[in-house]
Formats: sequence, C-alpha cells, structure tokens
Amino acid sequence: MPRKNISRRKFIGTIGCAAMGGATMMSSLINLKAAGALASPAYKMQSFDPQSDYRALICILLSGGNDSYNMLVPMEEGEYEDYQLTRSNLALEYNTLLEVNPLSGKKYGFHPSMPAVQQMFQDGDLAIVSNVGTLIEPIQNKNDFFDRLTKLPLGLFSHIDQIQQWQTSIPNDRSSLGWGGRMADLLRSSNSNQDISMNISLSGNNYFQSGNNSTEYTISPYNGGSTGIEGFGGETYLDSIKTHAIRNILEQQYTDVFQQTYVDITKTSQEAHELFSSTVNSVFFDTVFSGERLSQSMRMIARTIASQQTLGLNKQIFFLEVPGWDHHAEILDIHASMLTDVSRALGEFNEAMKEIGMHDKVTTFTISDFARTLNSNGNGTDHAWGGNVMVMGGAVKGNRFYGEYPELNTNSTLDFGGGVLIPKISTDEYFAELAMWFGVSASDLPLVLPNINTFYDPLSGVAPLGFLL
Repeated sequence: MPRKNISRRKFIGTIGCAAMGGATMMSSLINLKAAGALASPAYKMQSFDPQSDYRALICILLSGGNDSYNMLVPMEEGEYEDYQLTRSNLALEYNTLLEVNPLSGKKYGFHPSMPAVQQMFQDGDLAIVSNVGTLIEPIQNKNDFFDRLTKLPLGLFSHIDQIQQWQTSIPNDRSSLGWGGRMADLLRSSNSNQDISMNISLSGNNYFQSGNNSTEYTISPYNGGSTGIEGFGGETYLDSIKTHAIRNILEQQYTDVFQQTYVDITKTSQEAHELFSSTVNSVFFDTVFSGERLSQSMRMIARTIASQQTLGLNKQIFFLEVPGWDHHAEILDIHASMLTDVSRALGEFNEAMKEIGMHDKVTTFTISDFARTLNSNGNGTDHAWGGNVMVMGGAVKGNRFYGEYPELNTNSTLDFGGGVLIPKISTDEYFAELAMWFGVSASDLPLVLPNINTFYDPLSGVAPLGFLL
C-alpha cells in the first residue's frame, strides 16, 4: 500500500485530537488533547501583566430542555391567571414564588427552589433574557410559521440538533465547530501561555469549544482537575520505576520527526498538567461550596480563574453540561430538585468571584436545547422552542429583563399550538453580546456568528441587547 504523505503540522493535530491511544506508556495521558492545539512543543511562560483585561465566559448547558416558564413566572394580576390556566396541573402556587421586581416594573417570581438566584437578581448581579431560541431569520407570529414565510432551524424540537445549534450558532446546518472555539481561534494570542487551552471543559468533548485551531482542555471537578501520565512522579516503588523509564523516553532525541513530535507534545502536556494541578490545588476560598457535583464543578472553575495569573491565561472560556432536563414526567419534583442545585451553585460561585476580586471580569450564562411546552402532557411537558435564560456576573446590568417576557395564554400570537412559543430573540443576538464583551471586535463578529447580520449590525455602535457593561 503506498504511504500517504502527512505534514508535521497535520501530525500534531492528529495525535492531539486522538490523545495517546494504544498500549504505550503514554496511553494514560488522557488529556494530551487538553493541551489544546499546541503550536510549539516547547513550554514557554512569557511575561504576564496582571493588570491586563482578563475576561472569562462560563457556558452552562442545561441539556434536555429546561422548563424556563416555571423557572420564572409572571405575578401580575391577569398574567398569573393566564399562566395558571395554561399550565393547569403544572402551575406553581402563587404564594410559593420568590418575588422580584425588575426595573421594567412588573412583578415576577422565581421558582421556590431558587433563593440564591432571586437574591442575585435583586442585587443586580443577574439578568434574564426572555424568549430566546434558535432562528435562521426573524419570525413575527404564528401565521408566518404556518404559512412557511420564514426559514426554520434544522431539526426543530430535536434534542440532538438543538443542542448542537445552541453551541455552534449555525441553525441551518450540522456544524462541528462551535462559537466558543471560533472565539478561541481569533483571540488565542491573548494568552501568554499557549500550552493550556483557552477553552476548559468540565464535561468532556463538546461542540461549543471546538474550533479550527482550538480544542478543549478537559478537567475534573476533583483532585486538582487535570490528569497526567498515571503513576508519573508517584510515591510507590512501581511508580518510581515507571517514572524513571518515562523520563528516559522523554529525554531522548529522535531522528524521526514524527517520533520527536510525539515525545515533545507528551512532555509539554505533562508539564502543563503539573503546572495546572499544582497551581489550582493551592487555591482555597472562604466561600463554602456544597458537595454536589455542580457546585464542585463551579468551585474548580473558580480555582482555575483564581490561578489565571500564574497560568498565563488572560482569556478563558469554560463549558459545563448539567444533564437531565428532559422532563416528560414527574416534572414538578425533579425540576425543583435540579433548580435547587443550579441556584445554590451559581450563588456560591458568585460569592467566590467577589471574594477574589474577579466579579466584574467573569460572566456566566445558561443555554438549553429549548423550553418546554406550556401545556401539560399529564405529568410533564414536551419539547418546545423559545425560553428564558440567565446571565450572571459583575459586568451584567442585572435586575432587568432583556427581550419581552411572552404572554402565557393559548391565544398568544407566538403560541402556535400546545404551548410552543416562537422565540423573539435569536441565539445570535444573545451570543453576540457575550462575544463582544469577551473581546471579539465588531468586524470579526460574523466570523464567530456567521448569521449575526440577519439580526444585528455589528458596526451599528449599539449593543445587541444591552445586558453587559
């Protein structure tokens, strides 16, 4: 069989994505890919200015479809009655709702399981973007939908397609590249340390952080986060033998360019792992995080952010998936339990950011496949479309709603049947605000969000939605 030619650059990318497979001593280096699109095998820590404009985005995916019209409920007279009538046996009792009075003037209530979120909203640290969803172009009302006057997202109401589109911001195709990855491609030079990816995932591989030249650095909520070569540097007799053997291999010089590249990247990845683990393990907070996995994941993100100066990372993008929101049955009990975890974890993280003085430099935002139907299916809800999302941080202009909270009655011009609401804000507008705050220039915004010009003029000089300072 003829031998295919392969460039060194292609080889680096290939083994980077494959990590260390097979039965070699390097097979336990799970996170070679985590070193993220290594341009140079040599580890270099350049000078880092702690006064530079650090920014971090944290994307929390509530996968399965969050029932966001029970997460946040209208409390004005007449509007609550519409909600109660439409939701029937799924409606929350009025006197259990956690009331807030946004600057828009109307009363709303957060789910009774979300006291921390209620407090952050009232304090101005959290805002709501209402009725947002995947769109190819604006849809005015249900008549446009039924008359097919506008193009619809691919695989509407499909978990697989909608989860992918929220992460890629490409609603008319099944792309494997995410808008977080495209941002990292553009802004990669912002970080002096190129051996740890700008994109850090607490949930493994994902579309959101996948770029042409960027990939995610996968870490765990526990044990220092990063994973290196198993047993390397360990204290047992067998570990010492393994460490000695691996060091001999890594210090060798190889005439074959691919062998040398393989070893160089392995060495660089191990060094990056050791720096990352030792740094984050030295971070402690007065803020107490609960033992739930979500809270521990947010704690690890907080520790990583607190380590950004030592790590040489001026911009970071985090991804965290919280599964289990597809509540076709038993929604009231399960939803309450899951919202408890989310509210508590967000509240703890918000306090930790204030503690370390990074509150205004970190923005956390939620995404979900879609909202749930307003109408009950008996004991749960089904797949819908437009819903409400949360955005949190010191740069957020909180205690506000962005977009218009929709009417929750069966005669609404946005309800095209069964309590499925047409979104009025596109994911592109939502993401554009976050991307520009993070550092993407107006002229580069279409490179990150290819469909943005359909909804927003990046050169207008006006913010897409206005929820960030």
